[in-house]
Amino acid sequence: MAALAAALCVCAAFPAMAGPLGNLFGGHPRDGRESAAPPIARYVSEDGDVFTLDRTGPKPLLKFESSFEVWALQPQQGPRGDTIYKNDLGEPVLRATRLGGVTVFTDHRPDGEAAAFAGPGTPLRLAIMGPQALFERLAQASFRASHAVRRLIPFEAEATPASSALIADAALVTSEAMVRMSKRSASRRFLDHILKVKLVEGQRADCDLGGDGVLQVTVSPPQGQAGRPSSDRILHQVGQAFVSGRN
Repeated sequence: MAALAAALCVCAAFPAMAGPLGNLFGGHPRDGRESAAPPIARYVSEDGDVFTLDRTGPKPLLKFESSFEVWALQPQQGPRGDTIYKNDLGEPVLRATRLGGVTVFTDHRPDGEAAAFAGPGTPLRLAIMGPQALFERLAQASFRASHAVRRLIPFEAEATPASSALIADAALVTSEAMVRMSKRSASRRFLDHILKVKLVEGQRADCDLGGDGVLQVTVSPPQGQAGRPSSDRILHQVGQAFVSGRN
């Protein structure tokens, strides 16, 4: 795509967030073996979905091998001592029992399916990114979104060294949301009103589709990967813009 807009500005970096979490599952399995999974672990579901769970940061992160999107999870206490991990829409993504059992919730298995520990995993980290790499990532996101919509969707960014990696990640997640919209009859019509995507820094993760056709995605670098909206949230927010009559 030749027509892409990427406005980059440079300033001081934000401090990185770090901090360990306690044992996610706890309890003891029925066979008496140690149940504590490593802080970064791979799992395989009954249907063959492979995912990595990284518990080394401020929030647990989950990534399926079949997707580039990383989900930042929020733990909540559930019934019978279970812990339910939800996405930024409050929807369950993972459930862990006191005995170490794991259930993962997916689009094709919304009621959940059991998952088994498959070994240690690799960290889910954002790579340091310079202006050229960010521009290339914006071009990739624009290409994916434009292909789904069948017309040019430029991606613009107001980035700093501290936010470049997160904005690049948010750009691809936004393009994923648009690809998903194009495959659903209920949301395909929303794409007609999206003319451009703009990614900016802010106090908290957010997204909003204005009446001018600009889908603005806000990221918050101090929150790491939890500081940008998920593709589910982008889908929801775009739909809400139509429900509220703004588009």
